[in-house]
Amino acid sequence: SFFPPQSQLSQALNGLSDRAKEAKEFLVQLRNMVQQIQENSVEFEACLVAQCDALIDALNRRKAQLLSRINKEHEHKLKVVRDQISHCTVKLRQTTGLMEYCLEVIKENDPSGFLQISDALIRRVHLTEDQWGKGTLTPRMTTDFDLNLDNAPLLQSIHQLDFVQMKVSSPVPAPPILQLEECCTHNNSATLSWKQPPLSMVQVEGYILELDDGNGGQFREVYVGKETMCTVDGLHFNSTYSARVKAFNKTGVSPYSKTLVLQTSEETQSEEQTLPFPVPLERLQLRRMSPFSSTLNLQPSFPGRSYFELRSSAHQLSLHSSLQSLNSADGRVPVRLTLCYLSIPVAWFSFDPASAHADIIFSNDNLTVTCNSYDDRVVLGKTGFSKGLHYWELSIDRYDNHPDPAFGVARIDVLKDAMLGKDDKAWAMYVDNNRSWFMHNNSHTNRTEGGITKGATVGVLLDLTRRTLTFSINEDQQGPVAFENLEGLFFPAVSLNRNVQVTLHTGLPVPEFYASRSAMQ
Repeated sequence: SFFPPQSQLSQALNGLSDRAKEAKEFLVQLRNMVQQIQENSVEFEACLVAQCDALIDALNRRKAQLLSRINKEHEHKLKVVRDQISHCTVKLRQTTGLMEYCLEVIKENDPSGFLQISDALIRRVHLTEDQWGKGTLTPRMTTDFDLNLDNAPLLQSIHQLDFVQMKVSSPVPAPPILQLEECCTHNNSATLSWKQPPLSMVQVEGYILELDDGNGGQFREVYVGKETMCTVDGLHFNSTYSARVKAFNKTGVSPYSKTLVLQTSEETQSEEQTLPFPVPLERLQLRRMSPFSSTLNLQPSFPGRSYFELRSSAHQLSLHSSLQSLNSADGRVPVRLTLCYLSIPVAWFSFDPASAHADIIFSNDNLTVTCNSYDDRVVLGKTGFSKGLHYWELSIDRYDNHPDPAFGVARIDVLKDAMLGKDDKAWAMYVDNNRSWFMHNNSHTNRTEGGITKGATVGVLLDLTRRTLTFSINEDQQGPVAFENLEGLFFPAVSLNRNVQVTLHTGLPVPEFYASRSAMQ
């Protein structure tokens, strides 16, 4: 019965010994803190003195600058006054001399001699008197210094000078997660969506979306902001784009998300395409201009609907076309996107109200346009092209008073209130009822006989493989190849006034005159 209490006491002493050891270590830590506080205090005081000395030095430098301005003002005032003293002294000496001479003449007893010079002297006296006219005896400079030092803001800042409590920085955000069920392609755009990890409590101030050039090149920033969904327009056909996103706050930038790989189609395009303008608010997404050109689509598996599979690894996600079943044996999780594709390699599009001049009038699902102004106004198509062969036609529904509408292609920032081709952003053919001309940058070339009337059809053929633009009227080529060496992103374009109405026809095959010429080449 003696040993158990002894054993218990021994165990209790061991626990107390551990606490005593921890207390000694804690005391050492506190003493080290005392030393550290003293060292930090000396360092902080030195820093404060240096900062205040820097402020004093800045104030002294400013004082020297202000004193220099006062000295300059002082010298200027003295110079003006001294110049006036000198000038007035000379004039006074001249006046005094004239007065003395006149008094001597008056004393002369020779009347005939006096009469000979009296008139001249009188004129000279009046002239001298006039020289002492108004303002001559007024100081040109005041003795006051019209300067007032505004030191109130600085004094207020000095009184408000205080220490700022340092706050512990929050950590950098976690990498965003791509929401694959919302990532898709539609016509000439790719939409990417992301979110923060569900359990992340770190504040995020914004996101940076990056895309490569579609050719394995470097990533470039295409969007920076607070939105978590972004649509990028105008990408190349038949290209593989990689996209990634990262988050940032005041502390720093997160690592990148996994990389999403998007495969664009070769030529196939959807029935409706959109320009890079803001989409309806209900979609709650931000649309940005892309630094790249042309149109993006994923290759469809079959017309009307497409399936895409998701390949996941530690570093990369791949989104591409697949006809495999929805339950893959290897664990891949396919994402189904409902896209409306056509099975023929042509582009279908309409006119774009968002980019058109306000005087343009739309009808027929934006396929027919006219204008309410007598001046030429420009309207663009919704689709931009930078690769491939594209052909569309415009039928002349109304043609009154022999106007000269223009047809062709243009950059997105073309002038909208002038005839197409007036600036360097458009390549066009303008035509009246008898003849046509090509025009770019207000340069008119290749006058060609043959015009348009109501019911005529104007064709526009953009071959970006050969980098040419060709026109036709009623299915016959109009003039030679209109423009060559075209490069970049082009939108179908028309300029017209209220005397013309046209209807757009797209999704057309290449005309025979061009197909036969291409076959011979």
